Amino acid sequence: MGAELTTTSPEETEAAGARLGATLKSGDVVALTGELGAGKTVFVQGLARALGVGTAATSPTFVLVNEYRGRVPVHHVDAYRTTSLAELMDLGIEEMMDGDGITVIEWAERVEPLLPARAVRVRIAGVGDEPRTIVVERPTPA
Repeated sequence: MGAELTTTSPEETEAAGARLGATLKSGDVVALTGELGAGKTVFVQGLARALGVGTAATSPTFVLVNEYRGRVPVHHVDAYRTTSLAELMDLGIEEMMDGDGITVIEWAERVEPLLPARAVRVRIAGVGDEPRTIVVERPTPA
């Protein structure tokens, strides 16, 4: 089941993230894909805010994982600089995804083999001043 929307500003992209965040529950995984500069981190900022995170989410490009406290723990993973699935496994990504928090993964295409079937997939297209097309695909309930 998928939904598509278009945003024309960072504020609208953040609001789209907040709408998704408001629907998430403990144990959910969000797999984000999109080009560099598409607005993945802005989307995550809205998502985290909706989950009660009081600090602004920042891209964990250099630390690979940021953890935030909200209504539930939020694990924000950035796979951009990772070189292998083993590196992500060493970081404990599987435990994060199976834990009691919400795991949000930027550059999720790099961890595709590890993503659970229950992952919510979010694709953001568009860069620079272009409008963003955001497609959210939720897994079909069994």
